[in-house]
Amino acid sequence: MAEPRTTNRGPGRLLIAVYILFAIAATSRAGLQIATKFDQAPVAYLLSAVAALIYIVAAVGLGRAGHTGRRVALACLSVELLGVVAVGVLSVADKALFPDATVWSGFGSGYGYIPLVLPMLGLYWLWRTRRDPA
Repeated sequence: MAEPRTTNRGPGRLLIAVYILFAIAATSRAGLQIATKFDQAPVAYLLSAVAALIYIVAAVGLGRAGHTGRRVALACLSVELLGVVAVGVLSVADKALFPDATVWSGFGSGYGYIPLVLPMLGLYWLWRTRRDPA
């Protein structure tokens, strides 16, 4: 009998590690910006905090690997992808909306576009590790 596929094994561990790394980076950046210069670009700094929260919850969802963890990860990764695309489009179309960069502005260009690619990889991994219909 084949072992059930889980999100926290094999390449999933690397994916979780990258999410944890981005959670730390985004939380640190947002925390510093909110604490020191919140009045300069509150929307941008709050968006970075939202991104950090999504990275944290996505890492937990992927790490739990059960049905609930998969659903949580699916929701987070979907919101993350939508957020990266929406903020990316808005930040390119009207630079005045984001006077300072967020994790997702410019489609994550400040982070080597990893914020754009990461949710796609995560969604692919969820699809790849889904249970085969019986």
